[in-house]
Amino acid sequence: MNLGTWWTDHDEAVIAAVIALLVAFVIARIVDKALSRRAERLTQGVLRGHVSRETETRIRFVRRFVYAVILLLGLVVALSQFDGVNRIAASLLASGVVAAAIIGFAARQTLANFVAGVMLAVTQPLRVGDWVKVEDHYGVVEDVRLHYTVLRTAGEQRLLIPNEKLASSVLQNDTLVVDTVGLEVAVWIPPGADATRAAEVLAEEGDVSVAETVPEGVRLAVGGGDVPPPDRAPREAELRARCHARLREAGLLEGFAGPERS
Repeated sequence: MNLGTWWTDHDEAVIAAVIALLVAFVIARIVDKALSRRAERLTQGVLRGHVSRETETRIRFVRRFVYAVILLLGLVVALSQFDGVNRIAASLLASGVVAAAIIGFAARQTLANFVAGVMLAVTQPLRVGDWVKVEDHYGVVEDVRLHYTVLRTAGEQRLLIPNEKLASSVLQNDTLVVDTVGLEVAVWIPPGADATRAAEVLAEEGDVSVAETVPEGVRLAVGGGDVPPPDRAPREAELRARCHARLREAGLLEGFAGPERS
């Protein structure tokens, strides 16, 4: 088929399709901007404690969902301007089972992430602003999108985690109920050392308990109160250093290198 002839025969349909796409894009941008401004106000509200994290998370998810739906509707309207598309659609409907199987297999991962994103937005196991741990990654939830969640670590790195992975793996949320986390550090003493005396020496640092006894040594768990999640790592490092200094001063760490770790 000659492209020039086809364009002449379908010029009105092409123009209508382009207009439909442009209108859909403009509407999507306007709605997205409006919802984005609303989300910014909600974010400020979260920081002041006036709006829940659940509300902000849902607003962000709805904003992107509406944007995608508007663009999809625009694409459908644009394609409907061509007569050939209707015949193709009828043919696909006639073989709907095969088409659905092919499309479903090709888009399985995308659809799985999208469905998981909807589930996360509804059930709220994590929200924007929560401090969570996924496998070995720990950080604050910066955004929950249609197909993935953005996690910002303490080192200002951004991790993009597929929503399906979040929905199917073990998730530790330190701020799901409260906005602080408890400090706890592990301190080792020699196997022959007096654990009772060591606990007395560390009593001023917090609650002390014997957590583990192995041939290589005794592990003491020391809890030092509650802190905001961003302060957890440096405060635990300070607590661990103070505990070691006290034990060393009391002569409980002489000649002890600690248990070997593989």
